Formats: sequence, C-alpha cells, structure tokens
Amino acid sequence: MLHIYTDMELKSKVSFENTEVAFAYKSNWALKKASLLFSSVGNPVLSWLATGSVKLGFALHLPIKGIIKNTVFEVFCGGENIEESKQTIDTMGQYGVSTILDYSVEGEETDEAFDTTKNETIRNIENAKGNSHIPFCVFKPTGIASFHLLEKIQAGGELTDEEKAAFERVRKRVDDICRTGFEADVPVLIDAEETWIQNPVDEMVYEMMTKYNREKALIFNTYQMYRVASLQNLKNAFQNAVRDGYYLGAKLVRGAYMEKERERAEQMNYPDPIQPNKQATDDDYNQALKFCIDNKQRTSVINCTHNEYSSYYLALLMEKHSMKNDDPRAYFAQLCGMSDNVSFNLAKAGYNVAKYVPYGPVKSVMPYLLRRADENTSVAGQSSRELTMIKNELKRRRSV
Repeated sequence: MLHIYTDMELKSKVSFENTEVAFAYKSNWALKKASLLFSSVGNPVLSWLATGSVKLGFALHLPIKGIIKNTVFEVFCGGENIEESKQTIDTMGQYGVSTILDYSVEGEETDEAFDTTKNETIRNIENAKGNSHIPFCVFKPTGIASFHLLEKIQAGGELTDEEKAAFERVRKRVDDICRTGFEADVPVLIDAEETWIQNPVDEMVYEMMTKYNREKALIFNTYQMYRVASLQNLKNAFQNAVRDGYYLGAKLVRGAYMEKERERAEQMNYPDPIQPNKQATDDDYNQALKFCIDNKQRTSVINCTHNEYSSYYLALLMEKHSMKNDDPRAYFAQLCGMSDNVSFNLAKAGYNVAKYVPYGPVKSVMPYLLRRADENTSVAGQSSRELTMIKNELKRRRSV
C-alpha cells in the first residue's frame, strides 16, 4: 500500500508556490504573452477556433508562420534548429534548469525523412557532449520508423522482403543513435508510442540497454503509467536487467494517447489498456517512482510530470533513502513553457531538473503544438493553474 503523505510532509523539502523563482528567467513581456496564450487554450471554444484556423491556414498556404513563431511556438519551443535553441538553453541553464532538445518533426513516412531525424538526433548528441546544460538527448521511434511497419510487426503479420529490409534499417538507425550516445557519454531517452506498436519498440530498447547499459544507465525506455500493464512492465524490465547484468533507465510519464487508445480498443473489441480512472494512474505512477528509488542501485529514473504531488513525492523518497538532491540517478523533467513553478523551484533547491525543449521547422512542429493545446484544454485545471501562477507573478512585479 502506498502511503499518502500530507501537504506538510511533502513540502518539507521544497515549495512550488514561489512565483518569483519560477519566472525569474522570463521578462514582463514574455509573461504577458504566456498569459494571453494560456487564457486562450484554457477556453475550449477559443482553442478549437485557433487550432482550426492554424490547420486551415497551412492548408491554404497562408503567411501565418510569423504569427505562430512569435506566439505559441515561442512559448513551447526552443527554435527552428539547434542554433536558434541555444538562447533558451543558456537562459534556463543560468537558473539551474537543463535542456532536453527534442527534434519534434512528426508524421513522415519516408526513409529520407527517417534518416534526417536520425542524423539530427546524432547532431544533438554531439552538441550535448560535455555540455552540462544538455544532460540527455531524445528521439521518438516513429520519427525513424514507419508506424505501419511497426504495427504490422506487432500484429504478427508476415513481412515482405522489402519490409524486412526496412526494419533492418530501423534497427540500424536505433543502434547508430544509441552507440553515438554511448561513445559521447550522453544518455538517450526513447519515447513511448501507442500500445499497438510499442512491443517492437520495447524489444529494440532492451536490446540497446543490454548492449550499452553495462556500467550505468545510458539508454532509457519510457513507461506510460496510464497503461494498466506499465507498472508490471517496469518491474519485469528491472528483473531482466538484474538477470542480464545491465542498468535500467526508466523515464516515467502518465501518457499521451488516452482517447485514441480507448477508441481503438472499443472499435476492435479488446480490453481497454488504459487505467479506469486518474487515481489509478496516479497510484501506479507513484508506485513506479517508489520502485525505482527502492532499486536505485541498478535503476535511474526521470520523473517526467507536471503533477506536483509526484514531484514532491520523489523528493521525499530521495530524502528517506539519504540521497543527495543532485544524485545523478534521479531527474525531474517538465515541458518547455509549462509548470515553471515546479521546474525552477526544484532547481533552486538543488535537484536535477530538465525541460523538454522541442525544436524544428514551424510547420513540422505543428502536430506537437496542437497536442499541447489539446492537453491544456482537456486536462482539468492545467491552463488555469498556469494562468494563475503567471498572473500572481505579474501582480507581484507590479507591487515591487
């Protein structure tokens, strides 16, 4: 049974209510722009109109890139390339918050595009080598592999010779990235995908762990804890790591595909893979944190969440295990432009904190940005929490 801690117990190590610390890196103008943005995405009607207008604008080739780049793109992204992102990296780094650069181009289905993403990820690793402000690199499996190919593999379909060759190219891309990370001593995070293509991804990730995690966790798998199976999958992965003599890298998230997962399960008449409610997700998430810290001798964990309880909880677990705040086996991470009250207050208290900073051409990053808008609209209270914090800080600045 997971012990539920009181607010007093949780906040004994760090508070997330200090807006001066949270937004010290932002100018008044940047805060006002963020305030307007969260006011918009927090309104379902305005958010729907805005996202619909953006999609239509790109479809009609209207000159809307500049508007997007100076609004939503500026808040949630680093730039259109690594060089443009350096200002964000350096600015946050001054306040102890590091960066996970995420080349967020999605929806491509050609070998040329997959190789471009692989090469860009390798550039990221080379750029991160020796840079304390960039502790990890990341890639999304469907950025370097065909969704339909992964789906066919998991479904047990017989591959054509051409598909077999394509999958070997996928495996080589994964190994090229992971080997580069190993040689540069830069950990590589591999994002999660939908349940019906996740199995072949897991197999590749664990193969990479077996190969490159012999001395420490350099390759990290992602566990979506809104999946019913994820807590047991994490425990099984740890048992395999112990058996085969390597270190487990675990990146914990709540998840990103709930609606489509449930719709597909209903349409295809198989059990819903998603937790029955938010409380079940939260319970498994915190159980997973506890499991990772209980097994810290062989596990490194990245706590990727905007949930304040889970952030407090990991800090408390670390204290109870006599871990230093900056123990390299435990990281906190949030998305760029969100939950700055969590990120910067944790960093101020000496914890390891990183922001996921997406980058890429504006049009190519739009699927990511539209998901962020949808997330802030659908997740109860997300936009209002962000907006309240921003307004409180603007008010505080006017009073000094």
